[in-house]
Amino acid sequence: MICAGRLSLLGLLYLAGRCKADAPRCRCTSDDACWPSQDDFKSLAQQVSQPLVHPSPPAQPCYLDVNSIACSAVKNNWNDGVWRSDQPGAMQSPNFETFTFPNGTIDACYSNVSLNVPCHQGSVSVIGVNASTVHDVQSGIKFAAKHNLRLVIKNTGHDYFGRSDGRGSFVIWTHHMKNITVHTSFLPTGAPNNVTGEHAVTIGAGVQWHETYAAANASGRAVVGGVAPGGSVGSAGGWPLGGGHSALSPTYGLGVDNVLEIELVVSTGEHLTANAYQHPDLFWALRGGGGGTFGVVTSLTYRTHPIVPTIGAFFNANINGTTANAPLRQAFAELVRITPSLTEAHWGGYTMLDPGNDTFSFSFVFILPNASWAHANATIGPFFDFARAVAANSSGGPDALTVTDAFTQPFASFFDWYTTVIPPTGEVGFNIELGTWLLPRHALEDDPVHTAEVLLDGPGVQYYLVAGGAVSEVAPDAAGINPAWRKAIAHVVTGASWEEGATSAFIGAQRQDLARRTANMRALAPESGAYFNEASPFEPHFQQAFFGSHYNALKAIKKVYDPLDLFVVTEGVGSEDWDQALKCRL
Repeated sequence: MICAGRLSLLGLLYLAGRCKADAPRCRCTSDDACWPSQDDFKSLAQQVSQPLVHPSPPAQPCYLDVNSIACSAVKNNWNDGVWRSDQPGAMQSPNFETFTFPNGTIDACYSNVSLNVPCHQGSVSVIGVNASTVHDVQSGIKFAAKHNLRLVIKNTGHDYFGRSDGRGSFVIWTHHMKNITVHTSFLPTGAPNNVTGEHAVTIGAGVQWHETYAAANASGRAVVGGVAPGGSVGSAGGWPLGGGHSALSPTYGLGVDNVLEIELVVSTGEHLTANAYQHPDLFWALRGGGGGTFGVVTSLTYRTHPIVPTIGAFFNANINGTTANAPLRQAFAELVRITPSLTEAHWGGYTMLDPGNDTFSFSFVFILPNASWAHANATIGPFFDFARAVAANSSGGPDALTVTDAFTQPFASFFDWYTTVIPPTGEVGFNIELGTWLLPRHALEDDPVHTAEVLLDGPGVQYYLVAGGAVSEVAPDAAGINPAWRKAIAHVVTGASWEEGATSAFIGAQRQDLARRTANMRALAPESGAYFNEASPFEPHFQQAFFGSHYNALKAIKKVYDPLDLFVVTEGVGSEDWDQALKCRL
């Protein structure tokens, strides 16, 4: 039978069942006899616009010649997110380039060659399509479907689940789909005549936030997007499909609240346009149902906003010692308590509580768009006064809290703030797994001291003001994203990290401690959920945690648009039907 083509909704539902029944139980990977032949790959190469890509671990040049120019580039750019996104085999967190066998042996290619560990492929995909056009994507999908391949989709490799690669897999790399079109009056395809056009920007699947921000700003507009060093996160991939939080979210909503249209190729090879008027069910699912699940996005259109003045707020305090003491906990508990009022006032941003070698720091960077400097000071100033008072009361003692920065500063725009404050590199190139939870109002206001105590249990925490405000004003069922976001005020992130060469036993112990700390955060609001793009790849009950009451609807929509079950990612919709390697159906 042919499991492809244009079919009616009933036909697709029927076909989904038939295809699953007829399909092989396991996907084919590079170590299987069913792997395509060289002639098969030559035939594919003739169908696409660019040579096939053969990803390798980014540290591989240093195993060929440690003194080479290529190895120097690896060493110099290891923590540069833009550079890593340009490497087809690089993930932003290199632990996801590795593979652990059931016996605990780790297959990897470490940057530290002095470990004397051979460089192996790990989980890096072995071959794929370097997509520059929709036709390239269609060719890659049809090839993967025909040969029953373990397929992954990769753009920049910003991913905390290992969804952008897979051992022995075939990859569609969308990083070079870089078209950007700015619109002064965008109308979604199929919109009726009474719909008014909006300012918008349409971006190709490979466009990154530094490129999107620059294009929007050049046209006199702003766009809600992610914040990371160098702007290396993709604008049209996993970020919006998983929900997309931003420092601008309390003012303008989440990324999914600003998406007007998505174009993608589904597993049948068909190129679809999804918006409020065409395939509205798919459009609903794509806005929060997760990347790599329904198809390969080729372009996406965002609503843009006027450029407005923005106030930045900067705070930094520290103590001697590597564990949060009473004054620091008191100051943080006050921030927790007032967070709902801050996000209602449209403050957004990022708080870091980090232990160092000899000190523990508490800092944040917030922004408030389209407000006067006086109003900004009136809303954030009371916290500055509180923290200074705590510091003054502890001065001279062994637990002294020192406030080094507590001020506001005006900027011409969000883009001005972003280019001034956010560094060009950092936050990538090291091993990390996350544990996160979304905290609603009651978890912050009912007992802020207890909440602060829970969050400060461990090696640092990040406390993001990326919800509340405009996010909470959107109906919970307006998009496929977890309804928990509509009640959330803060997104809390903790993590576990380890050095290259660590044993699987050591990593396992780190994961156990992370699971314990995450469970304690979860207990603050068990009814809430977690952000699909920044969470643990071992989150228990992931269906509820990441998708909430929308899960069953999302899975039903996936069956319609992915009848081949070609798109499966870690803890994504439908992944419970597959083994841990996402290779064989259960």
